[in-house]
Amino acid sequence: MDDVDAVQAQIARNMLTSGDWVIARLDGVPYLEKSPLIYWLIAISYRIFGVHDWSARIPVALAAVLLAWVVWRYGRWAFGEVAGFYAGLVSATCVGLFLFTRIQIPDVMLTLCVCGTFWSFQRALDEQEARPRLWAALLAASLGVGVILKGLIAIVAPVGGVILYLALTRQLLSRAVWKRMHVFTGLLIILAIAAPWHILATLRMPPYFNFTLHSGPGEYHGFFWFYFINEHVLRFLNLRYPRDYNTVPRLAFWLLHLLWLFPWSAFFPAVIGLSFVPIDRAGRTRLLALCWTLFLLIFFTFSTTQEYYSMPVYPALALLLGSAMATESRSVRIGTRLVGVVAALAVVAIVAILVAVLHIPTPGDISGGLQQHPEAYTLSLGHIGDLTLASFAYLRVPLIVAGIAFLIGASGAWLLKGRRALVAIAVMMVVFFHASRLALIKFDPYLGSRPLAQALLTSAPGQLILNGGYYSFSSVFFYTGRTALLLNGRVNNLEYGSYAPESPAVFIGDAQFAELWSKPERSYVLTDADDLSRLTRIVDPASLHKIAESGGKLLLANQP
Repeated sequence: MDDVDAVQAQIARNMLTSGDWVIARLDGVPYLEKSPLIYWLIAISYRIFGVHDWSARIPVALAAVLLAWVVWRYGRWAFGEVAGFYAGLVSATCVGLFLFTRIQIPDVMLTLCVCGTFWSFQRALDEQEARPRLWAALLAASLGVGVILKGLIAIVAPVGGVILYLALTRQLLSRAVWKRMHVFTGLLIILAIAAPWHILATLRMPPYFNFTLHSGPGEYHGFFWFYFINEHVLRFLNLRYPRDYNTVPRLAFWLLHLLWLFPWSAFFPAVIGLSFVPIDRAGRTRLLALCWTLFLLIFFTFSTTQEYYSMPVYPALALLLGSAMATESRSVRIGTRLVGVVAALAVVAIVAILVAVLHIPTPGDISGGLQQHPEAYTLSLGHIGDLTLASFAYLRVPLIVAGIAFLIGASGAWLLKGRRALVAIAVMMVVFFHASRLALIKFDPYLGSRPLAQALLTSAPGQLILNGGYYSFSSVFFYTGRTALLLNGRVNNLEYGSYAPESPAVFIGDAQFAELWSKPERSYVLTDADDLSRLTRIVDPASLHKIAESGGKLLLANQP
């Protein structure tokens, strides 16, 4: 898809082709705000399988599978076989994990590291553990890998949760606890994993050290300042420039976990009846999971937040839910019935929608039935607001599959008992995820620009120009392997890197575009249909020849 999805895949491709695995680049411009491990993993996948969209997704997909496996093993170790199975099931089939792994973001990998950190912490402190030193080393390795994935939040979140747990259990000042953690050796492991890239990137992009807290247009202070000060400190304080992001309202940030953990969030009331007294392994794990969740959510309550920032608490919530579901208490039975009610209502809603769109025509692609709200797109779920009743006419098959899924869930929740009912709910989610996948295929022309890339590949050679920022047509760069000039595109994520001394001159203004467009050499421009009027004010409308159109986006040429 366009935006961050293709951006991550293209950065990895650029690393592979250029041989520069230190500084990420887009269109030749340094891209300094993110840690590189996800790029490295995608590039390795390219090296093995070739450069494809599906090979770009292998690292994230494997991380999601591995996360479910680790949660299962963690739950089995802490609570027993049944609770471990349920915890793994929650992780594998909750809405949030599926939804936020459709996009190439490293948060599922970070979640895996955070989960590994907490489990390693517990194993290192467990008196019955035969190899505490090994688990202490795994704890440090998890932290180090997390830093090279997502920055300092990979240390702040788990360490904060651990300190809160140690304080509540009156072990914070225990010499024996810190001795079993092998803190000095752990610091060396973290530095060995995370320090080399940070040092190389700082040396490659001077000035080396700048600690100013001012961030504004046209300023360039090197890699160190942008990555540590602007991207970590100023972003937390909501003072980062450019401010190319939005933030979820605080109450919604907390309450949305009922959706992210759906359908298993129906069993949260059952968690209340569990024991959190740390007198045994199960009690210690529940208390740690609670500290893990509360610290991270409170931390982001005082920061800017995206919907997926809280993904690292999913394993903690899955452990609590799995432990509660294994009790088969009255609250669990009520939760099962509640899922059945929600699933039944979903079936009714789907049938009503299918009837309502029965005779609505579906010309072209789904973009014709959507209403754009670009002001919301800085949120990861911003495009949901584009849906209209007419758009569901394009989604008849996904709706039917989703209806079947919810019918399975409603029937299982009401007709089956115990473990069978819970497995039926899991089957409901598997089928529903396939319905969602079919819907994403329908949205492909709208969320991506592959048809325009294919049209460009079959057209005569020429200079490519993009009207606006790189992110709006990033999938074109991935599918064509080309670079472009960016018309008024010095914005958002590429703005800071554009002022680096080594940044290429790919940014042009209206006058340069008009000059290029009037030359006899062939040129192409990619633009949203809504922005076409701006181009017609710069050049003669008769010189804008349409080559292809898809999803409300156009590929135009200066020659027929």
